[in-house]
Amino acid sequence: MAATAGLVGLRPSLLSAQTAAATAPISLPPPISSAERLQRIAKAQQLMRAAGLKALLVEAGSSLVYFTGVQWRRSERLTAALLPAEGEAVLITPAFEEPSVRESLKIPADVRVWNEHESPFALLADWLKSHGAGKGPVGVEETTRFFAFEGLRTLGVETRADAGVVRTCRLIKSPAEIALMQAAADITIAAYRETGPQIARGMKPADIARIMSAAMAKRGATPEFSLVLLGEASAYPHGSGKPQEVRPGEVVLMDCGCSYEGYQSDISRTMVMGEASKQQRSVWDLVRRGQQIAFETVQVGTPAGAADDAVRAAYVKAGYGPGYKLPGTSHRTGHGIGLDVHEPINLVHGEVAKLAPGMCFSDEPGIYIPGSFGVRLEDCVHMTESGPKWFSVPPTSIDAPFG
Repeated sequence: MAATAGLVGLRPSLLSAQTAAATAPISLPPPISSAERLQRIAKAQQLMRAAGLKALLVEAGSSLVYFTGVQWRRSERLTAALLPAEGEAVLITPAFEEPSVRESLKIPADVRVWNEHESPFALLADWLKSHGAGKGPVGVEETTRFFAFEGLRTLGVETRADAGVVRTCRLIKSPAEIALMQAAADITIAAYRETGPQIARGMKPADIARIMSAAMAKRGATPEFSLVLLGEASAYPHGSGKPQEVRPGEVVLMDCGCSYEGYQSDISRTMVMGEASKQQRSVWDLVRRGQQIAFETVQVGTPAGAADDAVRAAYVKAGYGPGYKLPGTSHRTGHGIGLDVHEPINLVHGEVAKLAPGMCFSDEPGIYIPGSFGVRLEDCVHMTESGPKWFSVPPTSIDAPFG
């Protein structure tokens, strides 16, 4: 059947249903409470004491948001939190930035400032010494830049890796975090349903991305990325710099996400302008089957890498691979997601960490055929006590790419 608005399968009945779904109200949960952030710090302190750490240094970034709520960009001027193994958090920032930093601070904290001619590391070292932690090891969160690590070390502070304290805290999402991620996913799906019918022949990736980003923004989210790959570019997971436009019979692959109260979505959809070929349909169906294989494999207590292994075994039987060989799947089956769009845990060969309730990750075993096209369907999952649950439910047919 000819496609309404050019895309395969967007028949009038489906278009009407998708329009209704796109305009339906979305439940928006409250932000993370101060009480929950203090619970996170308490857990980190327990882990620090078990690891023999006297304090934990967390630089500006998603982990600083996680513990304190402070949303701040990284620059040559250090803004960071020092979480002692006992007692209240300390926040250091340039004196002239203090009012701005305090705007997003969501916990009680001892805010200390430094002026342009002063050293933030000396400020930290003095605090550690005055609180009896100067001779104990200070853990450094894994994404902290080297200059902060070195700045403390040169002042005689013993610094080391954080012994997995932050990763352990962030790996298991709370019900409040999962609710925020659900809202981000719901917004993204609604934006897809609004954007899809507007895709037309001759459009460039930027044209489609602009519509998608605006659709996410008007629903109260922050658009984070709207990757659009057309035709042959869809065969390369993160695209190509070559000129692209929507053409009949060619693939339109979209990989889009937003954040709501800092928590991320990451959803991919693949469709065709006009009528899909037999090969396009076959690959699309196989990728959807791969998603389901991964979903059924990810059970509580199962090593995360088992999902990747199960998908690749099925793809090899279908003539793709083996391993990362192309045509086939050139990337992992899934990645963790939360405040960052990519974070632990990964669904990748060799990952032995066992899945547990509260873990969140993508399910995206795409297939790519260099020089031709690629198909990626991506939906995220959170683990419950009884097994996996979709944040967004995958479509069942290339004829209904938005469900």
